[in-house]
Amino acid sequence: MSFDMFVLRYVAGEPAPLDRDVLDEVLGPYVAARDPAVDLLQLRVGERGGADVWLRETSLTLNHVAGQGALDLVCALLRRLGAVLALPGGTVVLYRDEDRERLPPELRDAAVLVVATTGAELGRAIRES
Repeated sequence: MSFDMFVLRYVAGEPAPLDRDVLDEVLGPYVAARDPAVDLLQLRVGERGGADVWLRETSLTLNHVAGQGALDLVCALLRRLGAVLALPGGTVVLYRDEDRERLPPELRDAAVLVVATTGAELGRAIRES
C-alpha cells in the first residue's frame, strides 16, 4: 500500500508521545534498515512483507505496508501503544472500542471509527476506507 497511514496516541483528547521502548520492542526484530537522519525504519516481515516507518514524537507515518504479517504488526503496535491508526479518507482504526473516548471530540465525531484487532480486520478496514 503506497499511501500514508498514521499511528497516533491520544490522552484525554490531546496528542501524546509514543513510548519509544515499546516501539523498539515491537518493531526492533523487523528492522532491515535505518536512516537516522530522517528517522526512517524499513521493516521486513516475512518473505515479502514490510513497511517504511517514519518516527515522530507523537506519531508514526507508515507507507508501503505489504503483507499480512505487516498488518498484524501494525495491530500489535496499536494494542501495545494504546494508539489508533488514521487512514486516508477519514477512517480511524481503533484496537479497542473504548479507545474512542481518548480521541479529540472533533475526530471522534467526524471520523468513521472501525475496530480491528487482527491484520485481516485491518486489511478489510483499509480496503473499505
